[in-house]
Amino acid sequence: MATCLALLTLLLHLSFLRKLSLAQYPSSSFLTGNITTIQSPVDKDIVLHFKSPPVGTCTTIFPSQKQYTGYVSLPPHKLAPIQQNYYVNTFFWFIEARTNASTAPLTIFINGGPGSSSMVGLFQEAGPCEVVEIAQNKFGTQARDWGWDRSSNIIFIDQPNQVGFSFDKLTNGSLNLINSTVAIPPSTAPVGQPAYTFMNGTFSSYDASSSANTTEIAAHTIWHMLQGFLGAFPQYNPSITSNKSQSGPIGINLFTESYGGKYGPRFAAHFESQNTLRQTGKLPKNKTLEIRLASLGIMQGCIDNLVQAKFYPIFANNNTYGIKALSLIDQQNAASSFLGATGCQQQIQSCRNAVSAMDPGNDGDVASVNRICKDAQTVCYETVLGPYIQSGRSLYDITQMVPSPFPPSTYLEYLNSAEVQSAIGVAVNYTESNSVVSDSFVQTGDYERGDQISQMSYLLSLGVRVALIYGDRDYLCNWLGGEAVAFSIAAQSPAYAQFYSAGYADIVVNSTYVGGVVRQYGNLSFSRIFAAGHLIPAYQPETAFTVFTRIITGTDMSLGEPIDLSTYMSNGTANATYTAKAPASAEPTCWIRNIDNTCTNDQKNMILRGDGYVINGILYEKSSDWRAPASSVSVEAGYPGTIPPAMTATALPPSDPKSASDTTPNVPTGVYVATSTPSMSQKGTSAKAFALSLGWLVSSSIVVTMASEAF
Repeated sequence: MATCLALLTLLLHLSFLRKLSLAQYPSSSFLTGNITTIQSPVDKDIVLHFKSPPVGTCTTIFPSQKQYTGYVSLPPHKLAPIQQNYYVNTFFWFIEARTNASTAPLTIFINGGPGSSSMVGLFQEAGPCEVVEIAQNKFGTQARDWGWDRSSNIIFIDQPNQVGFSFDKLTNGSLNLINSTVAIPPSTAPVGQPAYTFMNGTFSSYDASSSANTTEIAAHTIWHMLQGFLGAFPQYNPSITSNKSQSGPIGINLFTESYGGKYGPRFAAHFESQNTLRQTGKLPKNKTLEIRLASLGIMQGCIDNLVQAKFYPIFANNNTYGIKALSLIDQQNAASSFLGATGCQQQIQSCRNAVSAMDPGNDGDVASVNRICKDAQTVCYETVLGPYIQSGRSLYDITQMVPSPFPPSTYLEYLNSAEVQSAIGVAVNYTESNSVVSDSFVQTGDYERGDQISQMSYLLSLGVRVALIYGDRDYLCNWLGGEAVAFSIAAQSPAYAQFYSAGYADIVVNSTYVGGVVRQYGNLSFSRIFAAGHLIPAYQPETAFTVFTRIITGTDMSLGEPIDLSTYMSNGTANATYTAKAPASAEPTCWIRNIDNTCTNDQKNMILRGDGYVINGILYEKSSDWRAPASSVSVEAGYPGTIPPAMTATALPPSDPKSASDTTPNVPTGVYVATSTPSMSQKGTSAKAFALSLGWLVSSSIVVTMASEAF
């Protein structure tokens, strides 16, 4: 009875707020449009609201692939003893694998930030579709050949609470695109500011106390969210036993990115802690599910500054592209700032000592500990990482100057159209990042609290595959620091001493292309991906997919061949020494929904003066500068409720995807298995890598139009 009352209270609460918001902001469509609402069969306190979005909303290779979008809702106090007096409504987007979905692995994809939406991962990186412009004021989605649904069921999760489409309570407010801030309650645009840069809509509360402020709290929340989702969708619970007719622990692949270098290890360790509580009877087995990872993949992870921070000044001037981003004096000062008596290294250690003594649970509720850890983060940023900012180069791609147009921000327009929001049944307007959530993590100094390396060592001891994947053009979480983390993990894992002896083997992506190098011993691997910035799959989609699939299938990371992971060691050079010429810096493209990150000062001033033309969400000096997409786009792209004409040619997946050639564009299934390294290999130059060449955004169809009814 109490559970039913809680469900009724939640639904009435959401329904009331929805009526209020819809009266002013018709883009919100929560609890409408064929939404299914159920209690989780595992935990009756957890409520799910979900739907199957219409075909074309996210176009997949095969129309038979099922998709679900929606929310897993937790009532207040569900995270006790953690203080949580707010609702948690976590948004997810699930897509079936292209083939054999009933037996395919399950992958969880979580972006970083903290405070960044995993729709970045779905639409800009590894999802089955990407957003394209069909015509002026008309968007659609095209299927990706190298989407990760090619080898796995996959779920993208917006977390922590209030990030992306997730929310605590529906709250009406105003989004100022000039400075990317949300003001509550709604207001009018500042005097003289163009109306199109100031939008009223529905958001989360933007209350800092209604979301996680440490990775530990986020881990508790995501565990409960998965209990709800996996309980409601048992058909996607892959068992680690070979007999699918028997119930067993759920083997899951967790892939994270950037700040996910902190999320991933902590989340995985929490899953295992909960498993232990189940086994010892401290958690009821009939009301919980065992969640056991098969693999943890971390792309471009900022994992531990105690190990990685000293490589900022090194990478700035000693990268493999011949770029000198710092003066010699600035480089030396940054290096000294890390090692100084009151410098970054010592302050991180002081933070961790304080956490151990006064906040061992990492709850972020001890003011003195928060202050020490926040001060450590500030010192490290300002004195070690920060000097690079003066170079004018991108934090996410050292070869590019800021602002950089890649990857394009097309999807921001698409997700803020009323048609799409109705199709996926969301409650709030979309924002890519939540500054309140990000600042909450800053205030607790979560960045420097650490312990992720020991957590990954623990995972290795349990037989979990741990893979670190780094693009060689990213500065923010650069590959030199990532390599050092891999060695630190091995140092804490007695069974992995031979990782030091492993050599760098080529990652053979197809019959003519080497996409990077990998050092691997057993379940631990470190990959350097050539010609990739911070969002690796956006730069090198085929390489990223190939590496991902080899990780989750437990094969040789170099060639993709079956191996014995208890003894396997890669062979090759001791160091990853490949060098390349930096590409030309691309001309900026000013996206109205991403002004801070994509527009020059001149373009920002143009907007404020009311000059220029906004077409497809992009600022142009002249309307004639816009170019219509190629006519072929309308054949390949779908939109909510409409299947693209080209999809009819691939209506059904092949009966044996393993036999399909991955080099045949009409059959985009399977993964490449090599027998040797190509004799005339190309390195770091796959098709997507050319996206940054001058003129790419003009000739490409990946451009979108400005939504007029909703944002």
